Amino acid sequence: MVAQLSWKIGGQQGEGVESTDRIFSTALNRLGYYLYGYRHFSSRIKGGHTNNKIRISVKPIRSISDDLDILVAFDQETIDVNAHELRKGGVIVADAKFSPSASLYPDVTLYPVPITEIAEQLGTSLYKNMVASGASWALLGLPMDIFHKAVEEEFGRKGAAVVAKNIEAVSRGAQFVLDLSGGAVDSFRLGPPDGQSKLFLVGNDAIGLGAVAAGCRFMAAYPITPATEIMEYLVKVLPKFGGAVIQTEDEIAAVTMAIGANYAGVRAMTSSSGPGLSLMTEAIGLAGMTETPVVIVDTQRGGPSTGLPTKQEQSDINALIYSTHGEIPKIVIAPSTVEECFYDTIEAFNLAEKYQCPVIIATDLQLSLGKQSSEMLDFDRVRIERGTLAGDVPPTEEKALFQRYKVTADGISPRVIPGTMHGIHHVTGVEHDEVGRPSESPANRKAQMDKRLRKLAHLRITNPVHLDAPYAHPDVLFVCMNSNGGTINEARERLHATGLRTNLMVVRQIAPFPSDVVRPAVEKARQVVVVENNATGQLADQLQLHVGHAQKIRRLNKYDGTPFLPAELTLACKELNVVHGNI
Repeated sequence: MVAQLSWKIGGQQGEGVESTDRIFSTALNRLGYYLYGYRHFSSRIKGGHTNNKIRISVKPIRSISDDLDILVAFDQETIDVNAHELRKGGVIVADAKFSPSASLYPDVTLYPVPITEIAEQLGTSLYKNMVASGASWALLGLPMDIFHKAVEEEFGRKGAAVVAKNIEAVSRGAQFVLDLSGGAVDSFRLGPPDGQSKLFLVGNDAIGLGAVAAGCRFMAAYPITPATEIMEYLVKVLPKFGGAVIQTEDEIAAVTMAIGANYAGVRAMTSSSGPGLSLMTEAIGLAGMTETPVVIVDTQRGGPSTGLPTKQEQSDINALIYSTHGEIPKIVIAPSTVEECFYDTIEAFNLAEKYQCPVIIATDLQLSLGKQSSEMLDFDRVRIERGTLAGDVPPTEEKALFQRYKVTADGISPRVIPGTMHGIHHVTGVEHDEVGRPSESPANRKAQMDKRLRKLAHLRITNPVHLDAPYAHPDVLFVCMNSNGGTINEARERLHATGLRTNLMVVRQIAPFPSDVVRPAVEKARQVVVVENNATGQLADQLQLHVGHAQKIRRLNKYDGTPFLPAELTLACKELNVVHGNI
């Protein structure tokens, strides 16, 4: 038995790759296995090569694997593009209609399965995804009844006849492979799972669920990869709680609607990616100037411009921190797991209202769209904190306005919902006095700027960094954000075997940068290697700016649109001469 294996299915977009992956992984999740997925897809609606890779394990995992055990190919291109990942002894399950030559792949076993032919015998080629799923499941030797239940859940709404046809397609695919192989392949027999119930979802769905739990009742957004799933999730769910989602004409309208809803007292949000964030920047400044809470999700992807819409990158860091003109308080949080996507979204809404400022949740494509196992969420941890939002305002002198922008010691002014008795005040995007009237007075300008900017002087989110520090004085401190932590941990295990002592810091609070938390770990390390998916080392720049120690910092950057692999990091460290005793 094996503790883990990796499975990939590929073909042209629109021919069932997604549904095959979904049903296959759902069944594995029901059995209790830990899963981590990665989607490679083209930036078009239909056509173009796509593949989905699932890593299956008996213990928690947070990284895609270096190699591949089973490749399911709907076309020759899938083999051409992905076969190099197969380990010696791996398997290709290929549609027999294109007759790939076994001699081209001497180190792997080729199973030509008439996937399309079997599907057409059942009435339509649409069944070929189920034929392929059954063939894959048979190789693992897992109980078929679990798989049949997953099929029933996927197609049950279409009626019993459709369910029966799909189950027959699964059975025929499974039987064909069993006949070819003489039974399940022993090298693919997984060890028993722990049997614990687990969620299996993408980060975007966890953010959507977190928003609902946080009391968000309005979302305005424009569809954009890789953020659209957040809107799609909330379109289905928010109306059940009296909320609403509006698909706007662009990101400018989306963010201003969200700001307006928050001003009216409704917890509201928007989501986008880099191009949309660029369009939002002026309105983000408006939220900062008017001290209106708003939550924005930025799912990073390859840029600039349209760039690589469906590929991995972490190149929005500078934009997240600096893009607004002028100077405003702004909070940027970077979750690193699906669970954190849920809990951080709740915290983001609380922080936005407590500090009356924009809060941006920054994810990357792999975290947003890479489906992974998650422990069950603890809804008892959910707390709604609305800050200084006043319910009742005491009467003031006749015609006196409410001091909405009162200068306070902590920088946080009292806030009221429009329509609150005795709460009337002006609201404007120009500089203003304590009741909101426009003012160009130098003294007022300085007082209001100082007040706004001191709001976040001592802000620390829950766990501003994750620090795994088994060594008091490590040879290397790895630093990263978002989805790279799990990959680094696998590389660390291999590096530890060579005698290299490593610690890991995952930075979760990007702005304001938690220098006091980060600095001690940097000072104790002989070398600091910052791992990030961009070309210029934007996170490394923040580290150098706020903490110093430039002579220690090494930059390990990848910006080809694909996530890091554990083997890549291990090799890169050797190439950087990051070994025991070297600086």
